[in-house]
Amino acid sequence: MLAIILSGCGADDKKLTEEMKDNLDKFREVTLTTDLSWLSSQEKEIITILIDVAAIMDDIFWLEAYGDKEELFDRVENEYAREYIKIHYGPWDRLNGNAPFIPGFGEKPASARFYPSDMTVSEFEGWDDPEKSSLYTIIKRDNNGKLLAVPYSEYFSEQHSEAASLMMKAAELAEDEGLKKYLTMRAEALLSNDYQPSDFAWMEMKQSNIDFVVGPIENYEDQLFGYKAAHEAFVLVKDPEWSARLAKYNSMLTGLQAALPVDPAYKSEVPGTDADMNVYDAIYYAGDCNAGSKTIAINLPNDPEIHLAIGSRKLQLKNSMKAKFDNILIPIANMLIDESQRQHITFDAFFENTTFHEVAHGMGVKNTINNKGTVRGALKEQYSALEEAKADIMGLWLVTRLYEMGEITSGEVMDNYVTFFAGIFRSSRFGAASAHGKANMLSLKYFADNGAFVYQDNGYYKVRFEEMKKAVESLVSRILTVQGDGDYETAKEWIERDGVMTESLRRDLDKVNEEGIPVDIVFKQGKEVLGLQ
Repeated sequence: MLAIILSGCGADDKKLTEEMKDNLDKFREVTLTTDLSWLSSQEKEIITILIDVAAIMDDIFWLEAYGDKEELFDRVENEYAREYIKIHYGPWDRLNGNAPFIPGFGEKPASARFYPSDMTVSEFEGWDDPEKSSLYTIIKRDNNGKLLAVPYSEYFSEQHSEAASLMMKAAELAEDEGLKKYLTMRAEALLSNDYQPSDFAWMEMKQSNIDFVVGPIENYEDQLFGYKAAHEAFVLVKDPEWSARLAKYNSMLTGLQAALPVDPAYKSEVPGTDADMNVYDAIYYAGDCNAGSKTIAINLPNDPEIHLAIGSRKLQLKNSMKAKFDNILIPIANMLIDESQRQHITFDAFFENTTFHEVAHGMGVKNTINNKGTVRGALKEQYSALEEAKADIMGLWLVTRLYEMGEITSGEVMDNYVTFFAGIFRSSRFGAASAHGKANMLSLKYFADNGAFVYQDNGYYKVRFEEMKKAVESLVSRILTVQGDGDYETAKEWIERDGVMTESLRRDLDKVNEEGIPVDIVFKQGKEVLGLQ
């Protein structure tokens, strides 16, 4: 056990306190709530149950990301350090390259807790077991020291059983048949380890006022192979008015896919269109989605078979999005964007860019064109960063195309370009360790190489519209080609070369940090905040 002393009256504790206070000041607390008065009494009761389920997912994510959180908190008595640990689900700063911020800890293991700490890559790759790369297995050692794939349903059986029981209780209260079916099937998935049927049920759930994303979903936490899904949960309430704005775009996805600026072989897949886009207010985050930087939009499920069959659902979390726009993006734009272009920084553009980022996740190429299997499988741990870059840039291409088609009529496409460019500086502050951070740096380097912006002597940036438009188009083509070819070596070399923090970017971010602009938001959330105690 590490010997860590973090309490007392010494100089070291005083220094740690000052450091942790400074770190905590980088986050702006936001109260996560919405108007629940229009929901039925049953729906409000369902929400209280779903928050309890979400708390279980939070506990599981702690085990996946760090291990025994109580053991960690017992050894860290400094109250400010404990608060910072809660934000990052461990002693590593997710927004600073996963650097340890507690004395005595080394680098964050790339394997998290999904694999044995003493397992080598060659040992894993030489192990013949079809379940080893499953999203839903923990890799352990058996009594003889051999690798063993344990299903989540078995490894987390106590937590999954409790969560499933609560979800069945919520299903009994559900008035919406789609919600009832989904909660029932998702509860069954936690017990069976078979998630695809419940993913299909979630896709069919189109009328419910409540949405609930729950279970092992994203694979960002596994930075060794990118195979393992981490547990999380969102509790969401629909915004019917804003959702209606997005209803028309689903029918356009097939035509937009066919128009992608890439050779036909890389866009031959037809995205499913039996999916919806909706806008929500988030009222509870737990687990993976709550660790470090906060998610503001969702595109799920990740299953490529479902993408091709019926598409994917896109959920925009408007209240979280607006909190980041107001508290972070606007102040950054005022510091870095030329005054003549600041009128192009709008929430509508931010909302559209975020929306079509999620739309783009469901488009492009899911299976390699040369029989290397899925893109996710072929690109391994490089997949997430390149996929996030694809979604960023293709989303901007889609917005441009929709303006040209006359489908987006509010504002102008320059709003989206300048808002997107300013947004790179916002999300680059999440650090080079995250897939989203690498994606931003990849895009910024490509824009710089293609003259999409200029840095002026007065210290402000200006977007060059025509050059950025060309860069967006060529970057979409390049990413889709690497993905479609399943070209792991090219992806790895590209990301390692360009997906890094440049000195000029570091200079700008230092200037932003010195101004005290928040890096991200944290939530005051729960039943009490919602008045549901």
